[in-house]
Formats: sequence, structure tokens, C-alpha cells
Amino acid sequence: MGQSQILPYLSGLSKNEYQFTILSFEKKDRFGREKSLVDSIIAANNMKWVPLRFTSKPPVLSKIYDRWRLKRAALKLFRQENFDMIHCRSYVAAEVGLFLKRKFKTKFLFDMRGFWADERVDNGQWDKHKFLYRRIYRYYKNKEKQFLLNADGIVTLTKASKDYLVSQPTYKDLSIDVIPCCADLVHFDFHKVSSAAIFALKKDLQIPESAKVISYLGSIGGWYMTKEMFSFFKAMQTRRPEYVMLILTKDNADLVKKEALSAGIPADKIFITYSNRDRLPQFMALSNCSIFFIRNSFSKIASSPTKHAELMCMGIPVICNNIGDTGYIVNTTKTGFIVIDFSPNFFDNAIDKIEELEGIDKEYIRSRTKGIFDLDTGVQRYLSLYNRIMA
Repeated sequence: MGQSQILPYLSGLSKNEYQFTILSFEKKDRFGREKSLVDSIIAANNMKWVPLRFTSKPPVLSKIYDRWRLKRAALKLFRQENFDMIHCRSYVAAEVGLFLKRKFKTKFLFDMRGFWADERVDNGQWDKHKFLYRRIYRYYKNKEKQFLLNADGIVTLTKASKDYLVSQPTYKDLSIDVIPCCADLVHFDFHKVSSAAIFALKKDLQIPESAKVISYLGSIGGWYMTKEMFSFFKAMQTRRPEYVMLILTKDNADLVKKEALSAGIPADKIFITYSNRDRLPQFMALSNCSIFFIRNSFSKIASSPTKHAELMCMGIPVICNNIGDTGYIVNTTKTGFIVIDFSPNFFDNAIDKIEELEGIDKEYIRSRTKGIFDLDTGVQRYLSLYNRIMA
């Protein structure tokens, strides 16, 4: 259960006379590790949670099985609760939502997030050269059309993806709400992290007290261009040797460090650790700036990196590439620098801007999240959509 992009929204909406039953698939390890925390949040907000075990093997067949289990569980719950609306996050859930709408005439909110089928092609999960995956892709693109044309409300993460959809003749008359991945300004607040706490954490991590920090948050590899980010940091070292790189990731630290060393980064310049969400603001507060490069493709026009929202809440300037609405937001708010391509010249151009980035006031960066990335705005947008659908 997403503690940054699901529960905070529903907790806010539950304070506005909406009650929720949440049906989700959970992976075994994370479920065992975080169930008690999620249970406490669920209980505090008078919600119900029905977790199902996520299956991953065998490929394709496991998804068919999970889809059948999801439909069966949702149908059973509907007959018990007679829901007014089904809020479906992404495509597999939307199949069930549309089924319930057609069967019971309930309202159906398609929270599409992004172009799910295209993401799987773009990241190599579905090889369209193979007959089976071509069929699956076509199946879900047809479903996507059904979801969009039959939904009582549609949410996407970026204006770029909305603009693309309404530019298509089939979808030109659709009403689409843009709600990006938001962050909790109360939780991600640099004011709550003292200089003494920063000093102590640097000491614990064995980061030199005088060092400046460029951070990276999240997974290594996949959509995230680790090789290019390490290349940037290596180039940065020649002109700004006072910087070290702090990577906050759940991935295997030894493998990440090995990749950094193979990129030519000295061992004493790279620090890799993990923080749970509760302590994440303390670790983020070590940052003088942060970096993320995301592999570009058609599906990424709908990408809204949660890390961008969290970094802005913490007053941290970013160095990133243009994905979804990211370039527009960074350029209009003047809270970072956009790398146009990954050549040495553009890296040098960005490194020239580091001192300028360091000079951006934290309070200013944080203030620019309001109306874009702050959780309260996100909740209010969902609330307005809910009220409009239910009216």
C-alpha cells in the first residue's frame, strides 16, 4: 500500500465525509515489514483494507490469475457494501471498475496515472516482436480506450499527457483532471531538521563535515539512467571536488557501489544507504542539490516523479532532464537546471550552474510547491472531482 501516493490522499479525503474500502495486491516481503504501520493509518482514518497476495510466477498466467482474484474480491465487496463509486488506480484495477459500472451502474473513476501498456513496451517488459506480447499490448490499448470513453472521471499525472490525449480526435471532448504526484509539506519540511541532526547524520555516514552533497533518491537502473548520473558526478568531481554523492536506495548497496566504481568514481566519494519514509527528510536534508535522469520515451510524457515533489518540499534544487511536466516546472519556478542531453558539453553547462543552484533560497523552493505538488492541493483536486462525479 503506497504510503506516499495512496494513503495520504485517502486519509485527507476520509476527513471530508468519504469512506473507503481499499482492495490492493501486496508483495510478501513488504507486506510483512509494513503491515502494522499501514494498519495504524487505516484505523486512524476509519478505512477498511482488503489485501490480496501478489503473484509473479509464471509470467502472464500469474497476472490472469490475479485479475480473476481481483474481480471476484471486488464483486463480493460490492455486494456487501454497495459502493457509490469505484476509484481505480491504473489499468488492471480499471478492468474491474468498468465491469462494476456496467453491471451495477456505479460511478467509475479511471485514475490512469500514465500510459501503462506503453510503459511496458518502452521498458522492455513486453516485446512487441513476440506474438503473445503484441496481443497483450493490443488488448490493453483497446481497454484503455474503453476506460477513457466510459469513465465518469479521469485523472492523469501531467498536463503533457492530457494535452496528448485531447489532441486525439477520439478523446477531444474528454474531461481530464491533472493531479501530479504530490508530497506532504508537513512531513517533508527542512525546518524540522536541525543543523545538529545534519552534523550527527554526516558523522554516522562518515561523510566529511566540510563536504557538500549531491543526492539521488530511488531505484537504480530501469527507467533511471544510472550510468549517465554517475558520468555527470564524475565530471563534477574535476571542478567541484568538495562534493560527494549520497544515494538513498533500497537496492543492493554493494552492486550500486560496484557500478559507481566502474564509472570511475572514487570509493571515498560515494555513500549508499537506505532510509524509511519516516527518516527520509533527515537524510534528504544533507543535500546541497539532487539529481535524477529518467530514460525518455513516449510513455514518459505521463511521468511525475514523486522524488521531485519531495525534494522541492525540502527546499532542494534539482538537476534533471525533461520528463512529463518536469522541464516546464523546473524552468518556470527556477528551482533547478534541465539537462538537454547527456553530452560532456551539457554536463559542463550544468556544472557551471552549481554555485547558482546552491544560492537558491530553500524557503523559496519550498514555497513554489504550493499549488503544484503540495498534498493539500492534491487532496482538494480529488475532492472536487469526487464531488463533481457524485453530483
